[in-house]
Amino acid sequence: MKNTILRSASLVFLSLFFVTAAPAAPAPDAIWSVEGGELRLEQLRGKVIYLDFWASWCAPCRKSFPFMNELQTRYGEQGLVVVAVNLDKDQKLVEQFLAKYPAQFTVAYDPKGETAERFGVKGMPSSYLIDRDGEIRLSHVGFRDKDRSELETGIRDVLEN
Repeated sequence: MKNTILRSASLVFLSLFFVTAAPAAPAPDAIWSVEGGELRLEQLRGKVIYLDFWASWCAPCRKSFPFMNELQTRYGEQGLVVVAVNLDKDQKLVEQFLAKYPAQFTVAYDPKGETAERFGVKGMPSSYLIDRDGEIRLSHVGFRDKDRSELETGIRDVLEN
């Protein structure tokens, strides 16, 4: 329990928000469990993907879920797919979180943190914007309401290109 609290506190500290727009780099291969089966990242090639890594204990994640619902609704017809990858080991915690903060987008599961490690997740939430060719165009750690417009601008830019 003490280790979990320390880990949570250190990741919360790391979740100071930053956005990085770097030269495009290929997104790592990923396979996740989803309701009804599996999801491979490569299955979404041709779409713009807002990929978000989250955990049930993450306070900023509570604010990011309504934002991701809005993104999926607003930009889904233009080819945006929101995928939120949960890193919790306890499925009951995930279910409790989703009961309070329902997702209108794909929720995937990575309880061992394998894909989070491949993506280099540094805090919760960590998000990556992946273009139609599978290249990471934007990454950010944390979530604050005042950063919504900057994130949406990045999404619109990738959708238009």
